[in-house]
Amino acid sequence: MNHEITATELPRHVAIIMDGNGRWARGKGLRRIRGHREGARSVREVVRAGREIGIQFLTLYAFSEENWQRPKTEVNALMHLLGQYLEDEKQEMIEKDIRFNVIGNVEKLPKGIRSKIGDVEDITRKNRHMVLNLALSYGGRSEIVRAARSLARKCMEGGLDPDDINEVIFGEQLYTAGQPDPDLLIRTSGEQRISNFLLWQISYTELVMTPVLWPDFRREQFMDAITEYQRRQRRFGRTDEQVHRQNLVS
Repeated sequence: MNHEITATELPRHVAIIMDGNGRWARGKGLRRIRGHREGARSVREVVRAGREIGIQFLTLYAFSEENWQRPKTEVNALMHLLGQYLEDEKQEMIEKDIRFNVIGNVEKLPKGIRSKIGDVEDITRKNRHMVLNLALSYGGRSEIVRAARSLARKCMEGGLDPDDINEVIFGEQLYTAGQPDPDLLIRTSGEQRISNFLLWQISYTELVMTPVLWPDFRREQFMDAITEYQRRQRRFGRTDEQVHRQNLVS
């Protein structure tokens, strides 16, 4: 596909549900971990492509709360792969001015992984070119419940009037506080569901579902999704005519 990417119409924030590692491996008669290893290469390539074209925020759904139910051997292998990824990519994040950030219930992660996450987050904290969010032990409903509990405590302590709670204040309690909501959500592997990912944040997000399995999703497929996004007209409840008039003014 010919990618005519328009810099002025780039999504600020792209979120990706990386799905299909196991099916990719099974289709080739390989162990599931081989699919996860190949998927890590896709992560590397997509992060580089996003950084190159000017994506400001990239959020990757790496490990959900539900994934803890998988066989212990697979979970252990995934944690090992995660630790290896952090070690391998830390220097490039520093050089490419990428700030690394984890969203999710990190307390459930192994102590060694938490230590590596903290190290990379600290050393990249002042980087500004792109924010890379990795969703680990993450669940959208749990995130909303966590935010509600935080606001409830503030109200009980007398620091907040319940009538003052609005969408902005609620959003400040989410893992993504201070970041724009995703403009584009990509899901690989052909599945047509959200899978408990960024439920609050994707209210007006454009969705691109692709049949490509994540280990086969590389720069070309990422650019395809960006191109598809740029064909869309985002109305946010307005009419086509209103959007057209605003575009003429701007």
